[in-house]
Amino acid sequence: MLKILFAGSPDVAVPSLRALATDTEHFEIVAVLTRPDAPVGRGRKLTPNPVKQAALELDLPVIESDPSEECFVHELAATGAQAAAVVAYGKILSQEVLDALPLGWYNLHFSMLPQWRGAAPVQRSIWAGDKSTGVTVFRITRAMDAGPIVSQCGTDIGRHETAGELLARLADSGSSVLVRAMQAVEAGRAAAVAQQEGDYPKADKITVENAHIVFDAPVNDVDCQIRACTPNPGAWCELHADDEDGTEPTVLHVLRAQPADMDNPNAPKDLAAGMLHAGKKNVWVGTLSDPLELLEVKAQGKKAMKAADWARGARLASTAHCA
Repeated sequence: MLKILFAGSPDVAVPSLRALATDTEHFEIVAVLTRPDAPVGRGRKLTPNPVKQAALELDLPVIESDPSEECFVHELAATGAQAAAVVAYGKILSQEVLDALPLGWYNLHFSMLPQWRGAAPVQRSIWAGDKSTGVTVFRITRAMDAGPIVSQCGTDIGRHETAGELLARLADSGSSVLVRAMQAVEAGRAAAVAQQEGDYPKADKITVENAHIVFDAPVNDVDCQIRACTPNPGAWCELHADDEDGTEPTVLHVLRAQPADMDNPNAPKDLAAGMLHAGKKNVWVGTLSDPLELLEVKAQGKKAMKAADWARGARLASTAHCA
């Protein structure tokens, strides 16, 4: 039986923790390494992250020490762990820490490495218009997401799938891939293969500023940007009600959208990039090609609602546009 340290923090890591904990024939999870409790909500109450909550439910020991601390290697040795399974832990590990476990550290990454190494592989894959992606289990080295690959599994990206939806799906399917990879480690048959060398795109974190929608682009590109930024950090634009009355623009969050159905006789055929057009049941915004249909939005200080309901309440001027 393989003694495992599990490392992770957000909700996407929970399916893997639960899957490994269920396989008591092959694994004993001796400890769960996770981030310390953090302030949440308006009251800023210290709250455990999803992985810690799951670990406590499973009655597993929790370690919240920082791997950069001098005492960490000794704390790690005291667990008796032989190997580590890592999912979205988010901390860089020193070579000393990597060497502390005799069978190594193995990470579940949400892309088909070596494509999209970095913090936001799912978001960047959608933004780039990729048709497929997947998960990879690799042995962690000092180079970012560059270690030898133990296992991979691919999947198609849904036409209207958001980053949040795809990440949740990969978290579920990836948990079984990680379990099988760790079973191979336990059996001594994990044949890790070096990643191919090449100039691959990096999956840099998406900021709030990155999520500012660019309508001066083809509709499919705009759609990809919005889906990549949903739900976090959230796609947004500035709504300009009228260029002539000096009204300050307000922030409009776009929660769901899709390229317009141009077979709809009501869909505008020539709509300038960023210009809004509201019908009785639809709201469109112009792009460099076909319009984008807004499906669900959240105006500044308001609740989320169907775009058509929002447009009726907003009483948009004929010159209203998004920028």
